[in-house]
Amino acid sequence: MLTLHAAGLLLTAAPGAAPVPGGAVVVDGDTVAATGPYEDVAAAFPQARVRRWPGVLTPGLRQWYAKWLLERCYHPDPREYEELGEQPLTGERLAALEMSEARRAGSVRRGIQQMLRHGTTAVAGSCFDDPVTATALARSGLRFVSVAWMPGVPVDEPGLDPLRGVSDPAVAFAEPLTAGGRADFAVFDVPDEAALLKAGAGTCVATVLGGRLVYRRR
Repeated sequence: MLTLHAAGLLLTAAPGAAPVPGGAVVVDGDTVAATGPYEDVAAAFPQARVRRWPGVLTPGLRQWYAKWLLERCYHPDPREYEELGEQPLTGERLAALEMSEARRAGSVRRGIQQMLRHGTTAVAGSCFDDPVTATALARSGLRFVSVAWMPGVPVDEPGLDPLRGVSDPAVAFAEPLTAGGRADFAVFDVPDEAALLKAGAGTCVATVLGGRLVYRRR
C-alpha cells in the first residue's frame, strides 16, 4: 500500500536540495517512491493513503552511542519508575542493581524503544559482540552506519538525543531521503530547523523505519 506522509516542512538532506514547505514523502513498501511539495506528490499518487503530521519531516537520525546506551545503561521498566525514575541508570546506581539476564534483555529492548522515540533509524558501528544487544538490534530493524565522524559530545555523557551537540541537523541524519532509497524518517513537532536544533529530538512525534511506523506519540 502506498502511504503519503505530509508535514509542515520537509528536509530531504539530498545534495543541493532546499527545504520544502508543505512537503511530503510517498512510501511504497520499504522504499521512498517520491518526495516533494504535497500538491505535486498527491497528484502523482492519488491512490496513496495520507498521513498528516505536525512540524518537520526529516531523514531518520543516527545514534552515535548505541553501544554505551544499550550495554552500559539500565533503562527502567515503567513499573519501576516510582522507585528508579524514568531516566537511564549508570555508574553507581547501575552497579547497585541486581541484574539478571532477563532484566538486562528487557533494558536493551527498552533502550531501543527510547531511541525510536527520538527519531533514530540507524546506529553507528557494527561491532555489537554482546548477544543480547546484537539480537535485539537485529530484530529492531535499525540500520548500521559508519562511525567515521562523531559530534563533539563528551563520551562520558552520551544521551538519547542524536542532535545534542551538533550545529547542523544534517550531520545527524543517517541517509538522505531520495526516491528509490529506504523509507527511514522521523517527524518532529517544531516549525523549522532552528527550532529542531534548539528543542532536540525529544520533540519526535513519529518514526518510520523501513516504511513501518514504529513510533507514534500518543
